[in-house]
Amino acid sequence: MHDILVFFGIESPTDLAWLIVGLFAQTMFSLRFIIQWLRSEKAKRSVIPHAFWWFSLFGGLTLLAYGLHRREPVLILGQVMGVAIYARNIVLIHRSRGDHGGQTGPALGANP
Repeated sequence: MHDILVFFGIESPTDLAWLIVGLFAQTMFSLRFIIQWLRSEKAKRSVIPHAFWWFSLFGGLTLLAYGLHRREPVLILGQVMGVAIYARNIVLIHRSRGDHGGQTGPALGANP
């Protein structure tokens, strides 16, 4: 087990903790697709539920933190743009709720 950890650059308890954070982040990020798929199957049409954007934002931010800690430019560059887009979609959904008395319209972020 020690050789596997060293292979992945895990040389301290702090590195191991960050590995766990990274694995958790990737799990959260991946769950967004399962949520979207299940919601679409239930609606019998393609739906992007609000939870998709929240899981995207949370997973993206956590992966960004992991990438910054590990100094991995691929992860950092891959998450920076996405995090901005996820946050913007959440803002747009929030605004549309305020503009329509709490009701969302037929936009992609709308709940069926």
